[in-house]
Amino acid sequence: MEPVPPTNSLRRAPVQQRSAERLARILDACAQLLDETGYERLSTRAVAARAGVPIGSVYRFFGNKRAMADALAQRNLDRYAERISGRIAAMPGEDWRGAIDAVLDEYIAMKRTVPGFRLVDFGVQIPMGTRAGDRVGDPGDADINYRVTDRLTDLLSAHLGRTPDAALRRTVLVAVEAADAVLQLAFRLRPSGDPDLITETRGVLHAYLARTLD
Repeated sequence: MEPVPPTNSLRRAPVQQRSAERLARILDACAQLLDETGYERLSTRAVAARAGVPIGSVYRFFGNKRAMADALAQRNLDRYAERISGRIAAMPGEDWRGAIDAVLDEYIAMKRTVPGFRLVDFGVQIPMGTRAGDRVGDPGDADINYRVTDRLTDLLSAHLGRTPDAALRRTVLVAVEAADAVLQLAFRLRPSGDPDLITETRGVLHAYLARTLD
């Protein structure tokens, strides 16, 4: 059964496998249409048609397309964390550079291959293309990088045997914000990501985190 996004995006959480599979089809259709038409032209009716479900099934889970896109973003974050966990599980605990490379590489891989990820990745930004903190007074968007930071801090602290305290969380937050800014530029210049800027991102992360993790 597909992981269920947190219920703050859902009107109701599925309790049966059939319902969970229907929700997964809805989110898959949402992702496909985001790539094909963009967010502005996305509609719940088009998602229902693509998913092959009645429109009422979409509204059973989501009040509007914003909630649907946010649930997709949360599913992306869950899958991202799973992919990182799978890679770092075989690494020595002291290999923080290898773990950070996995964090970066999996994000780039998802950016290149996962439907809908280019627009929503781990949170909905309205208007599309803006990022957390770009708009004053918009609490719905302000926590995107904090959401990512919390998940990465927990993963990295467990792998490295460190306490996920406020100092480590702050360090990871700065790393996330810095990487996000450079990678936005990398993927704005090239759809598959500018390789030189990706290399720069890796160097920035290694140099900055070495102060705390070495």
